[in-house]
Amino acid sequence: MRLSTFHRIQLAALLVLGLAFAGPAHAADTPPTLAGATLVNAQEVAKLQAAGAVVIDARVASEYSEGHIKGAVSIPYREKSAKDVGFDQSQDEWAVDKLPADKKASIVLYCNGPECWKSYKSSVAAIKAGYSNIHWFRGGFPEWKAAGLASD
Repeated sequence: MRLSTFHRIQLAALLVLGLAFAGPAHAADTPPTLAGATLVNAQEVAKLQAAGAVVIDARVASEYSEGHIKGAVSIPYREKSAKDVGFDQSQDEWAVDKLPADKKASIVLYCNGPECWKSYKSSVAAIKAGYSNIHWFRGGFPEWKAAGLASD
């Protein structure tokens, strides 16, 4: 079957549009850094926790109950805002009042890896609330499990 020039142009246009809308596979990933927070990996989280850091799971309660970092506290971040660095925090819900009273306390925040924005957004909220010792565990629970570290 031979396509006419018109149909070849239509097919090419559809292909270009499809690629434009598909975008890169990880376009929705969180940024690799966050001003005001220290990016940490699984081994660093384990050391911080052993030294007394509060580890906070920002995932929804059902994800927490399916498995979490041993000793982590569940403070779910309920997001309605865009998965973007310019997100509107007022659209979301997060109980910043459940964080330690000491704004200098060492706090680790995590969720489900680079594509999960809950730990990024909760870290931003904590920083805006005046917390100065925030550790963002971007790799989250998937990295923790892959490292074979203790979980509940």
